[in-house]
Amino acid sequence: MSEQSAQPEYRIEDLAHHSGATVRTIRAYQDRGLLPRPERRGRSNVYGDAHLARLRQIADLLDRGYTLASIKELLEAWDTGRGLGGVLGLVAEVHGPWTDEEAARISRAELDARFGGTPDEDAIREAVELGVLERIPDRETEEYLVPSPQELAVAVELYAAGVPLVAITGHLRELRDQVEHIASRFLEFTTEHVFARYLEHRPPTDADATEAATMVRRLRPLAQQTVDAELARAMQVLATRHLQLHLSPDAPPVRDDEPRPVALPAGTIRAVQDLVGQEGVAAFVAAAAEREVHKRTLDALTASRPVVD
Repeated sequence: MSEQSAQPEYRIEDLAHHSGATVRTIRAYQDRGLLPRPERRGRSNVYGDAHLARLRQIADLLDRGYTLASIKELLEAWDTGRGLGGVLGLVAEVHGPWTDEEAARISRAELDARFGGTPDEDAIREAVELGVLERIPDRETEEYLVPSPQELAVAVELYAAGVPLVAITGHLRELRDQVEHIASRFLEFTTEHVFARYLEHRPPTDADATEAATMVRRLRPLAQQTVDAELARAMQVLATRHLQLHLSPDAPPVRDDEPRPVALPAGTIRAVQDLVGQEGVAAFVAAAAEREVHKRTLDALTASRPVVD
């Protein structure tokens, strides 16, 4: 850094050190137009605080899942005077926590104790893969971050009630697919009816982005409130029906023509939606299943027919 200038000045190596980016990355950002060119001083290139701030903005947006192409659009909008404060506020609002629950820490010894006292490396590995646990590196004692203590508490209670760990993690995977489908539909619904007017420009204007961020704060709790209410209603209806079924001396026969729910992966649902639209999903899945059943029936009939020489 130069001590003669009122503003800090950096060589590219100094800029890399302060920003956390590599020299190669900084040069790549310059080539892609994400970072302004440095000022030339004799044989040296000089960078300033504006370059450092830009690098930190890029790193923050990358952490939030934005691509370099979309980041370039945002930064170009800012550079042309359209403003980026509202856009970054919207990014922060969407990327922020969608729950008031606070993460906690748990030691490996405490974790083993909650699940019967016997270490289970496979269960730990799967919990980390699912994000129920996150390893905390560089600790003398083995510790984990628990993003959702409530979710871990549910697993502990189910295990204490006699549910095997493999069944708990399998149920969580199935539940996650279904909940992601619900979240996807809620986002499609609110985008179509609420947020489309704020996202007409790409990137949105600073004012539109600020207003959209305010709307996100208003609507954030609605998804969970709706799911909570509908889950409570469904549990009351289905649990009562389930109990009656098991307490009845003569179990009522299941009607063959009665619709039954089937859990499908969220990716499968999205793929079918792309083909036939939301309203055609059920009919498409039913038709595909029927076609497969008919095909197998025909194959079986053909295979069972004796070969005539």
